[in-house]
Amino acid sequence: MSIGEWAIRKRITTLTMIVVLLAGGLVAYQSMGRLEDPEFTIKDAIVVTAYPGATAEEVAEEVTDRLESSIQQLAQLKDVTSVSLPGKSIITVKIKEGYNKETLPQVWDELRRKVGDVQGMLPLGAHPSVVIDDFGDVYGILYSVTADGYSYKELQDYVTYLRKELLVIQDVAKVKVWGEQREAVFIEMPRAKLRQLGVTTQSIVGALKQRNLVSDAGNVQVGREYIRISPSGGITSVDALGDIYVTDAGSGKLVYLRDLATITRGYIEPSTNIMRQNGTRGLAVGISLASGGNIVDLGKRVTARLAELDAETPVGFQIKPIYFQPDYVTKAVEGFAVSLLEAVGIVVVILMIFMGLRSGLLIGTVLLITVCGSFIFMKMMDIQLQRISLGALIIALGMLVDNAIVVTEGMLVRIQQGEDKIAAARAVVSQNMWPLFGATVVAVMAFAAIGLSSDVTGEYCGSLFWVLLISLMLSWVTALTATPLLCEMFLHKKEGAEAADPYGSFLFRAYRGSLRACLNHRWVTIGALLTVMVASGYAMQYVDQMFFPASTQPQFFVDIWKPEGADISSVSDDLRKFEQKLATDERVEFTSTFIGAGAPRFMLVYAPEQSYPNYGQLIVTIKDYHDVPAMIKEYREYASKAFPEAFFKFKKVRLGPGRDDPVEVRFSGPNPEVLRELSRKAQAIFRANDNARGIRDNWRQKAKVIVPVLNEQAVRRAGLDRPDVAKALQAAYVGAAVGVYREGDTLLPIMLRPPKEERTEVGSMSSVQVFSRVSNSMIPLGQLVSEFKTEFQNNVLHKRNRKLTITVSCEAREGLPIGLFNELRPLIESMPLPAGYSMEWGGEYEDSTDAQAGLFGTIPSTVVMMILITIALFNSLREPLIIWLTVPLAIIGVAWGLLVSGQPFGFMALLGFLSLMGMLIKNAIVLLDEINLQIREGKEPFTAVLDASVSRVRPVMMAASTTVLGMLPLLADAFFVSMAVTIMAGLTFATVLTLVVVPTLYVILFKIREKVA
Repeated sequence: MSIGEWAIRKRITTLTMIVVLLAGGLVAYQSMGRLEDPEFTIKDAIVVTAYPGATAEEVAEEVTDRLESSIQQLAQLKDVTSVSLPGKSIITVKIKEGYNKETLPQVWDELRRKVGDVQGMLPLGAHPSVVIDDFGDVYGILYSVTADGYSYKELQDYVTYLRKELLVIQDVAKVKVWGEQREAVFIEMPRAKLRQLGVTTQSIVGALKQRNLVSDAGNVQVGREYIRISPSGGITSVDALGDIYVTDAGSGKLVYLRDLATITRGYIEPSTNIMRQNGTRGLAVGISLASGGNIVDLGKRVTARLAELDAETPVGFQIKPIYFQPDYVTKAVEGFAVSLLEAVGIVVVILMIFMGLRSGLLIGTVLLITVCGSFIFMKMMDIQLQRISLGALIIALGMLVDNAIVVTEGMLVRIQQGEDKIAAARAVVSQNMWPLFGATVVAVMAFAAIGLSSDVTGEYCGSLFWVLLISLMLSWVTALTATPLLCEMFLHKKEGAEAADPYGSFLFRAYRGSLRACLNHRWVTIGALLTVMVASGYAMQYVDQMFFPASTQPQFFVDIWKPEGADISSVSDDLRKFEQKLATDERVEFTSTFIGAGAPRFMLVYAPEQSYPNYGQLIVTIKDYHDVPAMIKEYREYASKAFPEAFFKFKKVRLGPGRDDPVEVRFSGPNPEVLRELSRKAQAIFRANDNARGIRDNWRQKAKVIVPVLNEQAVRRAGLDRPDVAKALQAAYVGAAVGVYREGDTLLPIMLRPPKEERTEVGSMSSVQVFSRVSNSMIPLGQLVSEFKTEFQNNVLHKRNRKLTITVSCEAREGLPIGLFNELRPLIESMPLPAGYSMEWGGEYEDSTDAQAGLFGTIPSTVVMMILITIALFNSLREPLIIWLTVPLAIIGVAWGLLVSGQPFGFMALLGFLSLMGMLIKNAIVLLDEINLQIREGKEPFTAVLDASVSRVRPVMMAASTTVLGMLPLLADAFFVSMAVTIMAGLTFATVLTLVVVPTLYVILFKIREKVA
């Protein structure tokens, strides 16, 4: 008993399975997790080490190099990059592909051990290294909190309260506050008064420590109790600091601190981070989703909790979303769901046109069963509803009906010829079961390369393979079970059908006549097809190329880099003018400003910039994403005129992995000056190209540094050294931490510094007082230095795999980056490099190369599997040879489809091209199986080739039509449009040609000729 016959005879069981798949699929769909983009693992960790007072060169040599040397011992390491700044080392550790969120924690533990091993080798004065392994956390719900009319302290206190309330919400993993300023207590003392009274900073530090030190006073036994002793006298308020007395070195008298200095409470300046919403100072609050949670459900909970807290929120406080991922996810999922329904409707209409109302609805029902059943297995495999998984279902729709079409077509013809329905089911299912299985597996294997790729792009697009695997294999099962039963229930023999020829219509007769001519002129046919194929291959060089397209999200970014050494306040001032300009633009919804560093990672494809005082970013949210290109062009011109000394970069939101600079070239070598010279030459080449803009390197400018040249003899005579002088200068212009003020669970540093007018007076540097322990007195700095000079030093030094590396980048004014890259590549590669220096390309070229390497690394094994399956199906070599000779036909439609539509051949188009292989092979398998079957039944070979080809026209054309037209909704999606065009154009041409080429190659390889009567 065949499966088809069993399904009919056990109809209650089969109908129950159908109901379970339909109902279970609807339930699974409602409960599935939802995301805007699929998850992929950020395999980066950051190691931060502070080395106060050191230059960038000293940080690179004494800290960064030693840490990198230990980190490179990690077997899991892909590469290590670093940036050395004055006083700070930042090392980015990137792990090899193949590790995921389950295995990475163990890698980070090993990284911590490697970093810990080298701590004893770091120079004196370097702080312990900190490993940050949550760099990839995504804060998909990002709010701004502003408080008009309130102090910053009140704003900060409210956000602290808000954070505690948000942390208790179900599925909240972390709540991050961005833009907080560090509060401190300031003791401002004029230098003149210090000199007049002879009070030293050491005496103030000693007094603060004695008064505010936590000390153990012991315990005393009282009867049967043992009571702890705790003396009073600690500092209980900022005003109480004024009651501390210090010793006057001249008279030995005790002097109250309030008589010597002004004591205030405030915030450390300059600010490290500044955040504004629509130009108003605020704080950003980011919320990340716990693993396994649903971002849409979390959004509802957060919104509900904020509504509850609204009654407790003071008037004037505003909580506004900067980025609310649940809304984007809901919109994206609903949009794709509509596209899915549209595609289903298109497929059903096509089926009804080709096969009639009854057969079309029958196959449409099987399609609905398969889609719903796919949701059940997607839920079981924890595949969430997002851009890729829903797009995969739309791509699969046309192929999902292929198996059902073959079974329905076979049973329909047999039933119309008067055969018993159960016998027809038995014969059709037995005949097609294994050919359809092999063809389905081959179609799935065409997508296996992306599912098995360990590259980050493979991880991003991996659900494409798994969804197609689930849905296509389920379609094979439903074709062998549900389809025969539904055919038995709803297909009936028409009266007078015995005399009707199912292939007697004009289209069938026209195809038969054309095919006979092609078979009789086989070499002319093959020659013509080869000519068209070669021409199409040549045309492919005129197709643009790119990695991933830009998003249609109504946002864009504006990055600003002021010259090295610029104060954060100057960046803030420039961006405030920019904000005011944007505020007058009716196209703008709101602006969010982040100064000093990038925003928290609020979407997976957003890479926040590290902390730099001369950096800022505007996130501009607009009403209509169609305005993004025009607005970027308009505001780029405004920025270049209004802020000529700053570098601006305008960026669209990306789709998929990648980086901000599409064209990058890296130079590596030992000497910073030689690298800067190579950078200048490369930038000159870039500037000579009229299509290049945004030209820069990542070392940026050298920064001005004031260098007091110490008189070594005078310094030694005073019993001083370089750190003593450095600390005195820091205290004079920044302030020195001299204690800690305790307020509940808050610890505030106590900073001793001169008044603001003295801190900004560079000309009085020679009068800065340095305390000498030898003479127990203050010595003016002018007596310890021979001169003050200004030098230009490297403020930023980048390394890649322990080699100093400078990266030069640019972008294209018009067109795609690959065009500009191709123009610049020969000029850059012809640059002479000194011995010991190397050059390599980065940017989109490197990303695309890595992604294709990961993809092509798995292609050979999948192709071998596909070849073995075709050989096993036919137990022959000639049929598989025919099948694989048809695969190159796909290039014909692909080339002209992309050229006419203007779509680039990017990564998604490459996936579409690979999927075409499976579709073409599947069609060829079904056709060849029918030819062999008719020959085995005794039909004359030439006639069998003709009859079999004619009998497969309708299934093959229907399968192609449903696949091609079912993808129409994807043409409106920026991410999938190039893949859709590739499949639609390639399959349209290749299907028509397959119906000619497969029979032609068959008669050539099997040496079949038409018998002349």
